[in-house]
Amino acid sequence: MDELENIQSKIYVIRGQRVMFDFDLAKIYQVETKYLKRQVRRNIERFEGDDFMFEVSPDEILRCQKVTSSWGGSRYDAFAFTEIGVSMLSSVLNSKVAIQANRSIMRAFVAYRNLAELPLAATYLDLRKQIEDIRQEMNDILADQNDINESTRAQLDAISTALAELQANRPDNKPRRPIGFIKPKDDED
Repeated sequence: MDELENIQSKIYVIRGQRVMFDFDLAKIYQVETKYLKRQVRRNIERFEGDDFMFEVSPDEILRCQKVTSSWGGSRYDAFAFTEIGVSMLSSVLNSKVAIQANRSIMRAFVAYRNLAELPLAATYLDLRKQIEDIRQEMNDILADQNDINESTRAQLDAISTALAELQANRPDNKPRRPIGFIKPKDDED
């Protein structure tokens, strides 16, 4: 089962398809990547169409995992093989290791598909319930906050009205007494 998990960890989703990169497949098949690519190019008619294989830009690879060459960047675009593209590789690579590896890879794709689909429905329903609960809590919080805002607004309006009334009732013609210890010169008489 460890081998199956190892292979599953090398399955990525790019452009909406589950794929494996040529360099990962070369390691599994125990061949050099350039040999695998050479065999694919010699038999390119078996891999026509994006549903079998497509070239991947270095940016797409970097989004999945960190891959660099010894000089700091990838030298060539990698091939990304879909599940049926990997099964087609078994007809191109005719070694005992390739046959065994291909069987393991096919099992990994099937297990990956089952893993992705079975718990998905239960997870979806659980997430949907959690989202509805959060939505209800947020609505309650916003309603409470709206009540507080209306109450605060009413209190501020009352304070504003009271200050306006106080200012209107203040006699403007009477001079104010200065604050402090110095007597004004007018009062000395």
